Amino acid sequence: MEIITIGLDLAKHVFQVHAIDADGKAIVRKAFRRSQLAPFFAALPPCLIGIEACGTAHYWARQLSEMGHEVRLMPPAYVKPYVKRGKNDANDAEAICEAVTRPTMRFVPIKSVEQQAALAMHRARALLVRQRTQLVNAIRGLLAEFGVEIASGVEQALKLAQRFVDGEAIDATAAASGVISLLSQQALDVQAKIGVLEREILIWHRGNETSLRLATAPGIGPIVASAIVASVGDPGQFSSGRQFAAWLGLTPRIASTGGKERLGRVTKMGDKYLRRLLFLGMMSIVRRAKQKPEAHPHAARLLARKPTRLAAVAMANKTARVIWAMMARSEDYRCDRDTICAA
Repeated sequence: MEIITIGLDLAKHVFQVHAIDADGKAIVRKAFRRSQLAPFFAALPPCLIGIEACGTAHYWARQLSEMGHEVRLMPPAYVKPYVKRGKNDANDAEAICEAVTRPTMRFVPIKSVEQQAALAMHRARALLVRQRTQLVNAIRGLLAEFGVEIASGVEQALKLAQRFVDGEAIDATAAASGVISLLSQQALDVQAKIGVLEREILIWHRGNETSLRLATAPGIGPIVASAIVASVGDPGQFSSGRQFAAWLGLTPRIASTGGKERLGRVTKMGDKYLRRLLFLGMMSIVRRAKQKPEAHPHAARLLARKPTRLAAVAMANKTARVIWAMMARSEDYRCDRDTICAA
């Protein structure tokens, strides 16, 4: 019997395959080692392969697509309802095989090597920023024990860290001074690595037409623009700007029953990294709007009736829809009275 559909459950070393024929009868239920997987699929005629969108999924999707197979990636949350009883690799592969054939299933576009390379820079930068925050907080806490206070802001903390590395002494024991100097040097090293990654991201941004176009929108710089382009790729996967905003988790949660609809907080679904970048970009506009309301009338109107953070989230929602329109229509940002305008 000919294999029509396959559910592939990925792992580090052992991969589970569940294959069915045109009648839905299971033909193959087998676990493969990593070295056995590619030869198995290379020997098969072209078929439909379903994979959960997880680690290494995009790599395997590209590899299997080059062999002539039709590969579809699915969010794991949408596959879970198809798992029967106990969860194990065999049941997961069977659930994937069933889910990929559903006509209403939502699929994840396969990312290219270039997209994943750009995202690798972003993920590494985000990791280093978190490490920098941890180091700065540790230095602040240790110095506070010896009566030394650091002014607010990472920049001030790094300036003081540089002074400690250069040999400035504090009123503490040699052991404590050594620890603070060690952490200060580590914070400066991390800051230098962040600068290297940001320069690489800027080079990628300048070489991408869509990323340059998105950066014309207020609150969207090279970091945000390049992250969006690398993550989204094809805006055609979304039917509207609202769907794109919902994918980012910036739309209100809806609870509807008996004809009554209630809107709650934003769902916070989707890519947390992109959502945070958009929020931070809008917070920069909010700060400027407080100083010069006439330069940002839309933000000023929101701030007049909403708390600061709530206004920033609402602006991020609106900006996400504008970004989708710019990507889908290949247009630059246009400012009018109902949109967020640059200073």
